[in-house]
Amino acid sequence: MFDEIQFNTIDRLPNYVFAEINDIKLKARQNGEDIIDFSMGNPDGPTPQHIVDKLIETAGKPKNFGYSASKGIYKLRLAICNWYKRKYNVDLDPESEAVATMGSKEGYVHLVQAITNHGDVAVVPEPAYPIHTHAFVIAGGNVVKMPLEFNEAYELDEDTFFANLHRAFNESLPRPKFVVVNFPHNPTTVTVEKDFYVKLVALAKKERFYIISDIAYADITFDGYKTPSILEVEGAKDVAVESFTLSKSYNMAGWRVGFFVGNPKMIGALQKIKSWFDYGMFTPIQVAATVALDGPQECQVEIIEKYRKRRDVLCESFYNAGWAFEKPKSSMFVWAKLPPEAAHLGSMEFSKQLLTEAKVAVSPGIGFGEHGDQYVRIALIENEKRTRQAARNIKKYLQTLKDKQRNG
Repeated sequence: MFDEIQFNTIDRLPNYVFAEINDIKLKARQNGEDIIDFSMGNPDGPTPQHIVDKLIETAGKPKNFGYSASKGIYKLRLAICNWYKRKYNVDLDPESEAVATMGSKEGYVHLVQAITNHGDVAVVPEPAYPIHTHAFVIAGGNVVKMPLEFNEAYELDEDTFFANLHRAFNESLPRPKFVVVNFPHNPTTVTVEKDFYVKLVALAKKERFYIISDIAYADITFDGYKTPSILEVEGAKDVAVESFTLSKSYNMAGWRVGFFVGNPKMIGALQKIKSWFDYGMFTPIQVAATVALDGPQECQVEIIEKYRKRRDVLCESFYNAGWAFEKPKSSMFVWAKLPPEAAHLGSMEFSKQLLTEAKVAVSPGIGFGEHGDQYVRIALIENEKRTRQAARNIKKYLQTLKDKQRNG
């Protein structure tokens, strides 16, 4: 009898595509194989010492052992607003326009649950970070997947973006209520300039939709590129919220600290639903996060420089191995088109063969949606020596593919 009971929300979620790669990787390691792992965007460096020191200091005070504030302690929300003022010259109210979250991913899911009515439609460009799409599925909404077009320099094709967006609004019933943007983009590393947000905010006001902007990789930029914020646009707070995380900029992935800022109505909804869901992060973590945002930023420069060096080594060594792609201007990833001799395999089979034959793990692009199937995502989480070793392994594997094709 119980086998007939359905869990409709879970049934709407697809199988986790990356699980198959993870299983192969685990079995290989259990067999003693050395896998060079670029598959997950998990920072490998330490959290800066001054942030750790503040955590230790604050964790030693018994007054901090109790429940905290679900929307974030005031000092953290103030630090968030100060960060936006320094970085983007944007004024925010720490009471009504900022909320601290247990990571930006969890915050995003909670926000979507708070603002989505059953059957609401969201437009999500694809390839997409999976939760950007499936949070709406979990909340009972529907998603229009819009192809994300970009040039060889990983810059957004704005004309095509807005043409596709207009088409989504003309063809969707009900009309979309939300548009999700994520620049620098995960997984593609695609970037935009401020003018893009000017156009998007104007369109949101005309077509009456809300914008959810994710700038998780805003700080990790190279070659002079600077990430804009949608909130720099006049009137953006009327229609938009934006999220950020300390995971990447400060090597604090496991700390689970993020935040949302912007439109007071949506921020208020997130604050309210969090008051039902949780009691906030452990207070010492919030205090340490305050120090991260308000304190010295030299540590960020070192973290970003490490990713730049890894990017350069990876792109150069893989090029020499016969796999060419442009250097991204941002994020801790490379979005690499499959080599010509592997294009027929698709991203999943290519990733599996790369793992079994070259002992190199990457994320198949199909895991980010069907528009990603000719790509893989490579995370800059291995040191330069192991990256060069990966390139040597890949060169042998690609030569094997060429030999097979030549011999028919």
